Amino acid sequence: MFLLQLENAINSFADLLGKVAGVLLIALLFNVFFDVIMRYLFNDVSIGMQELEWHLYASVFMLGISYALRHNGHVRVDLVYERQSVKTKAWIDLLGTLLFLLPFSLLVCFYGIDFVRESFQMSEQSGDPGGLPFRWLIKSMIPFAFLSMTISGIGMALHSVNTLLGRHQDLNTESFY
Repeated sequence: MFLLQLENAINSFADLLGKVAGVLLIALLFNVFFDVIMRYLFNDVSIGMQELEWHLYASVFMLGISYALRHNGHVRVDLVYERQSVKTKAWIDLLGTLLFLLPFSLLVCFYGIDFVRESFQMSEQSGDPGGLPFRWLIKSMIPFAFLSMTISGIGMALHSVNTLLGRHQDLNTESFY
């Protein structure tokens, strides 16, 4: 029962990140709208607002990875996968998560921390006049996103284990896959 509760907690975390990404997407929409209005109606360009666009876009994308992984919205070669039984899919997901997803995401997270630390220590900021300061903030999304992907990957592995142990009520349906 503990594994099922842990899976649900991790899924809640991924869903929260999806909601945050959705709010940031709305903020991005308003940012682009404002930038376009200022540029074409008032002939005024803000480098900071343009940089904020790609900061928001990167944040939406990076936070959305965990949400997509949790809801099976990630890219997968379905040619073979879709024709398998629920238990075979659970084995494929478990092995793929343990052998590929977790090592890669932990590796990027580990090296991403030094990337952020260096940016923070240098007080890195935009090279453009009027650009945004604190470049380390956006760079910190990289290790955070991959840590979040690791957590979602653990949730995916737990889902596979719970499926293999017969702990999901609708084991005979395709609703989880």
